[in-house]
Amino acid sequence: MWMISASRRGSIAGYATDETWLKAPQSASVMKSRIAWNLYRILIRFKSKHSLRLPAMRRGCHLITEAVLRHLPAPLPEKGLLNVFVKHTSCGLTINENADPDVRRDMDRILDRMVPENEPYYTHTMEGADDMPAHAKSSLMGVSLTIPVTGGRLDLGTWQGVYLCEFRDYGGERTIVLTLYS
Repeated sequence: MWMISASRRGSIAGYATDETWLKAPQSASVMKSRIAWNLYRILIRFKSKHSLRLPAMRRGCHLITEAVLRHLPAPLPEKGLLNVFVKHTSCGLTINENADPDVRRDMDRILDRMVPENEPYYTHTMEGADDMPAHAKSSLMGVSLTIPVTGGRLDLGTWQGVYLCEFRDYGGERTIVLTLYS
């Protein structure tokens, strides 16, 4: 395996500032990184990135699968991965049942019991009683999901949907980044 190397007179950020020549790699680690880069280029041929801005929602778990689908290119690729990432620290994302709204209400109650408000040991309290519990719930639920794409559709189970879990009473607008790899 060959690579282009900078001349002896210098380089900037790994790029030659003057003449270049071909030379054999100096170490196995260089070869491994070149192989990894080539595999990355082969496996990740297409990437598209989209932003989804959701309006402020009341505290609770909200089904957002349809909003996510509306912001993706149509048709979806035959196979790939969708990464869904929310850019906030007081809400979260999860996948759960999409049919019975009682599941969303029960999830809210479970999380409120796990991480109650107004605990005397909280020190981060300047933004309100719901703020520190919102940060903790966000860490418990997570802020990103990876969903397989198969046959041109999100490969979710029959009863699965994407939830935005809003943990603040007045959380405001939320931005979600959708990155599609195929």
